[in-house]
Amino acid sequence: MKRSENLKKLIFYIVSSAIAVIMVMPFIWSLLTSIKPDTEIFRIPLQWLPSTITFEQYIEAFESVPFGRYLFNSLYLAVMGVFFNLLFGSMSGYAFAKLKFKGRKVIFAVLLAAMMIPGVVVMIPQYIVLNNMPLMGGNDILGQGGHGLLNNFWAVILPGAAGSFAVFFMRQFFLTLPDEYMESARIDGCSEFRIYWNLYLPLTKPALATLGIFTFQAGWNSFLWPLIVLNDRSLYTVQIGLQAFTFDKQTAYGPMMAATIIIILPIVALFMYLQKYFIDGANFSGIKS
Repeated sequence: MKRSENLKKLIFYIVSSAIAVIMVMPFIWSLLTSIKPDTEIFRIPLQWLPSTITFEQYIEAFESVPFGRYLFNSLYLAVMGVFFNLLFGSMSGYAFAKLKFKGRKVIFAVLLAAMMIPGVVVMIPQYIVLNNMPLMGGNDILGQGGHGLLNNFWAVILPGAAGSFAVFFMRQFFLTLPDEYMESARIDGCSEFRIYWNLYLPLTKPALATLGIFTFQAGWNSFLWPLIVLNDRSLYTVQIGLQAFTFDKQTAYGPMMAATIIIILPIVALFMYLQKYFIDGANFSGIKS
């Protein structure tokens, strides 16, 4: 019996290790390519380890294209997305979880239904709404004559400012918190906003950290929607900016791999910094329905 269990564990670890190696191989190749000289990137047979470590690819990534500007744009959009989702998501989640109002269940059901709609389905309606925003981008009061909020950072920020997932996620976490805190605070004369802001919100740090990581990652990796609504090159994000390393039907793989490694670092750093809260939030969110 014991020998059979040990054999199963051994097979499990071998298979898991093999899968892990396969999954991490592209990242290792990108990392090693980013520190190779140009002459060794396409050497045949393939040379995994560079003969000399060089950071010329990283220098080239910033000198050949305005990659620093792209990094700032992506960071700005990701941080703004996190801010609005944490704010509006937590406020809406608190309302759905703790406040009793007419139509609450119906509205929440509609919210859940909205989560099932693929994002590509609503891109055209969102584009039309942003393009016809009254008094924005040269539009008149009827939303005609200009381009609205297109080619503006707000065209990326506003559609995802209060995501359905953020509201659902925070609502599930608020349900795990006792109602007695709220009832005691109301007896003491606290306003509803103060109960939310000073009493309940500090207790949701694990959920906020988890949602922050998810939102930042989604914003940082967003490609299709910014590509549609941002036409000015000075507004490009890092994901769109990667195409700048391909020109005249040729690709500068060294600088592109260096840029890719730089893009990965903020996500890894954020997860490592908030890892404890992330695990706690994943464990406790969604317990109640």
